[in-house]
Amino acid sequence: MKLLAISDAYIPEAVMRRGLASLVPLGIEIEVRPWEHATLIELQQANLAIEQGGPSAVPLNAALVAGAEDVQILVVQFAPVDRRSLELLPALRVIAVLRGGCENVDLEAATRRGIAVLHTPGRNARAVAECTVGLMLAEIRNLARSHACLKAGEWRREFPNHEAIPELRGKTVGLIGYGAVGRLVAHYLGAFGSRVVVYDPYLEGDPGPVERVDLHTLLEESDMVSLHARLTPESRRLIGAKELARMKPSAVLVNTARSGLVDETALIDALQRRVIMGAALDVFEDEPLAHDHPFLALDNVTLTPHLAGSSIDAFHGSPGLMAEHLANLLAGRESLPVVNGILPAFKAS
Repeated sequence: MKLLAISDAYIPEAVMRRGLASLVPLGIEIEVRPWEHATLIELQQANLAIEQGGPSAVPLNAALVAGAEDVQILVVQFAPVDRRSLELLPALRVIAVLRGGCENVDLEAATRRGIAVLHTPGRNARAVAECTVGLMLAEIRNLARSHACLKAGEWRREFPNHEAIPELRGKTVGLIGYGAVGRLVAHYLGAFGSRVVVYDPYLEGDPGPVERVDLHTLLEESDMVSLHARLTPESRRLIGAKELARMKPSAVLVNTARSGLVDETALIDALQRRVIMGAALDVFEDEPLAHDHPFLALDNVTLTPHLAGSSIDAFHGSPGLMAEHLANLLAGRESLPVVNGILPAFKAS
């Protein structure tokens, strides 16, 4: 059985091969081909275009799948897998995506072909969760702003919230979305002594040490609102002008999930008018930010360039996590992260 893996700048060829090596004793022949970009920024821009426009937004070099007519398993991270690419892989039965989302795969075309699509839920959850808490602290304690002032030669202690700088202990933090990232954030906040409330319409079972509330209650009671939901047609612009108006004037909005969850125009207006105290953002509708973007003129935001999930541990650990899922698939186990409901029955030789 043959497996083709497409590496990239974040998961280089050697890392990809090492992470998938446990499949070799199961009879899997592994080939790795690089999806090359001149810089990481170019890769990030391609990924953003795919996330916003689908797998056809960025054409994949046909050479990456040329001569792979007998490949049954395709492993990718950011590389797009559109209908045209699938036509070049007639024997394909599994697409394994080394990330939580599958925006880079034409799910409809794969499903029509009977190809199983697996993802890697939680692969960078810890990276995103740690960065989320870091952004919370950076915004309420003015860490990035005061650092920038000192670098500019200014000893400054007055900021938009300087009269009431809070601690996390005893504060209510609302998490919108309670998946792998949200649960880790809640765990970390527990150590700070925060009260954590969550809104997640897809949540089943006992939410553990957090309180489950509706969205309006979360917005009205939270000192900090952090987004961890998936971007779907239902959740697009979940946070708009009406939702921001429900938040406390002293509250902060944090987004390390998807930019589309927030109406950026409404958020900029709310920050300018001090409807809410501040925001900490890692994702934006247009990336990279233009030099004259309104966010850059605000004094009550902390901004990072879409790096929350970008830890070396998250990227380098992903192939190994997927190798475990593929081994379970080959063994006929059914508890697998399949996103399109197809579970092929086959075993390695």
